Amino acid sequence: MHYTARDTWLNDPNGLVFHGGLYHLFYQNNPHGNVWGNMSWGHATSRDLLHWTEHLVAIPCDATEDVFSGSVVVDHGNTSGFGTAEAPALVAVYTSFFKAGTHADTQAQSLAYSTDAGMTWHKYEGNPVLTRHSANFRDPKVFRYQGEQGDYWVMAAVEAQEQKVLFYRSEDLKSWEFLSDFGPANADAGEWECPDLFPLPVDGDPDTIHWVLIVNVNPGAVAGGSGGQYFVGEFDGVRFVPDAGSLAAPGGVSAVADPEEAAAALRDCLWLDWGRDCYASVSFSEVPDGRRIIVGWMNNWDYANQLPTAPWRSSMTLARELGLTTAGGSVRLVQRPVLGELSGDAFERRDVELRDSNIRLPDAVPGSAHVIEAEILPGDAGRIAFRLLGSSDGGEGTILSYEPAGGLLTLDRRHSGNTAFNPKFASAESAPLVLEDGVLKLQIVVDQCSVEVFAQGGAVVISDLVFPSGGSQEFLLSVEGGTATIRKLTVSTLA
Repeated sequence: MHYTARDTWLNDPNGLVFHGGLYHLFYQNNPHGNVWGNMSWGHATSRDLLHWTEHLVAIPCDATEDVFSGSVVVDHGNTSGFGTAEAPALVAVYTSFFKAGTHADTQAQSLAYSTDAGMTWHKYEGNPVLTRHSANFRDPKVFRYQGEQGDYWVMAAVEAQEQKVLFYRSEDLKSWEFLSDFGPANADAGEWECPDLFPLPVDGDPDTIHWVLIVNVNPGAVAGGSGGQYFVGEFDGVRFVPDAGSLAAPGGVSAVADPEEAAAALRDCLWLDWGRDCYASVSFSEVPDGRRIIVGWMNNWDYANQLPTAPWRSSMTLARELGLTTAGGSVRLVQRPVLGELSGDAFERRDVELRDSNIRLPDAVPGSAHVIEAEILPGDAGRIAFRLLGSSDGGEGTILSYEPAGGLLTLDRRHSGNTAFNPKFASAESAPLVLEDGVLKLQIVVDQCSVEVFAQGGAVVISDLVFPSGGSQEFLLSVEGGTATIRKLTVSTLA
């Protein structure tokens, strides 16, 4: 369900595209080890975004260049000349990190193409196609823009250490013209990476379209280390202009002198995920039903190379469908996990009143993923908490809790199991949560070493890795300091 390479390292998802009935997931991969290095593009495919098949390395590094992050487009009009109109090529636009040669020690944008549905790739002889002679110009996301300005390719890439997203246009994917830039703004304490830009309808209305700009930052995310922020605004084919409600710190949080004000501004930024383990999220192109689906890297650069797994290291988040909704007068993202069929014999409870007591849920089934869904009226309870993947003696577990008085949702993995491999791993992440209808709504996806929480229909998401002991399989819901009503509670396994 959570994709991981069989026995090697992976990080950023790259080149997400639906083609030939398959979702193609390319990704940063070290084909020769399980720590970062030898950056190449790995490749996997899926028909349902849950069951994945790993393929041979798609675009390998060589003595001259490492193959850093980028995107893949289907060149329907054969603008590049790599395919035909009847059999369009897949074109990868990726960052070359040049280790030797004319462009040594720089990052520039290059092309590779496939004429067999993404299974084999050829690097373009005219690479690189776009350079700024910079050491940190990377992560191109390319899409076809059609609007008042015309019909052409647009690239969003970053000058990572300047905290800027740069926009370019092209007719043929080979020659690029600068359009504009955006940034710094909001979270800017670290390098900006892996941008994405796409339109979405607001509240499902096709006549009301806003654009979403995703910008990942490392370090300097709200939970520490690496994470993803986003902006909502308008893109006219040339320039991205954020809505005022997207700007917590128009000149960047680092420009806020007062430490307390800077910390508040960081929490007021728009975050894709409030957890520690969701980074470099980008979206699929060419999804046939028009859905916007993203996948992120489920890790954090604070401890990425030390995760206690072998022979593989690192995984991807669940795929998530995005939408825009109006909340509190502003437009915000919501995310819903893409899940398959759930088991028909789910555990279920309805209309249960709990006062300073708990409900024992079915234990986790080893080797399976579980989905817990809950609707809870907090009443006068001081705290509502789920203990996930807990031990029988109560000493181990990951705690998801909501405190009505403070309006905070917290995922605490400090006693989740193995946390000693890195001093930054044991942590608790909190996010502000507004119950607009007075009901706490949770969808919790628990896999063998991860917890992903989608609250209030995906308005708030928290994702964390956990490494529990083999016998820690208990699920428990408790109410403390008062009475709460469990309107609905189900536990299902993914089929």
